[in-house]
Amino acid sequence: MLNVSELHFNYLPKKNILHDFNFTVQKGEHLCIMGESGSGKSTLLKAIYGLLDLTKGEILWQKEPVLGPKFNLVPGFERFKYVAQDFDLMPYISVSENIKKYLSRFYPEESEKRTQELLEIIEMQAFENTKVKYLSGGQKQRVAIARALAKEPQLLLLDEPFGQIDNFKKNSLRRNLFGYLKEKNIACIVATHDKNDALSFADNLLVIKDHKILIHGNAQDIYKKPTTKYIAALFDDVNEISINGKTMLKYPHQIKIDENGSIKTTVVNSYFKGSYWLIEVLFSEQKIYIEHHLPIAKETEVGIRFTL
Repeated sequence: MLNVSELHFNYLPKKNILHDFNFTVQKGEHLCIMGESGSGKSTLLKAIYGLLDLTKGEILWQKEPVLGPKFNLVPGFERFKYVAQDFDLMPYISVSENIKKYLSRFYPEESEKRTQELLEIIEMQAFENTKVKYLSGGQKQRVAIARALAKEPQLLLLDEPFGQIDNFKKNSLRRNLFGYLKEKNIACIVATHDKNDALSFADNLLVIKDHKILIHGNAQDIYKKPTTKYIAALFDDVNEISINGKTMLKYPHQIKIDENGSIKTTVVNSYFKGSYWLIEVLFSEQKIYIEHHLPIAKETEVGIRFTL
């Protein structure tokens, strides 16, 4: 349904922010965009929404071109909704009024029902009559998401949608939001630094590096078989280990401490991570990080082995 073809964008001559982007998004698909800060994630979302005039290439939605400010008095493609990091809410009216702003005033009962449904999704029922100016950053972020969903878009664009939300709310909100989008078959593109957005909820993953697409494909496949350290590091600590001229990438859970292990290392430190300890060891001047169920004293010699 969304077709991005040979997309280039730059603010200054000879300084590409987006270079030769080509990808598609199908109806109901959830695509996660990951990459280091400054790689072009937010710029890509703005281009897809129609807030930028492309240097080259085209964006089509069901064969209809998505055009920038040069062609539209009010920029932004009408079938999409975009939730930026600045939220752009109306501070002096209530949460429910912010949501209802995009619903019909001619059908107040339907508008109220829809508002209550969205308040439940973002878990903000207790704040429906609170003015937005009194909300925290995380609460405002949730209201911005609900407002974007008020008139169901065909494609929802989210820029770091859970960045300001507390962890104890973040997980349930993710489940509510992405579950709702799947139920309604609404396509979604999320720009994020959070691996949980990609691994738990994305169908496909697009990784950007140096303003280009580094890889695009199934999120689980990319996680399980990362082709570069840069890709693996987006998900977790990653060990780049060289043995006998061969280099391998291993996540900490793919290395086990084994008294019979043929590779001998020395413990440098142990870090408590909640459900496990991260053990830092030294092997041939390489630091290696390993998941383990207990801390291990410094200077202890331990054997290690690798798993798939």
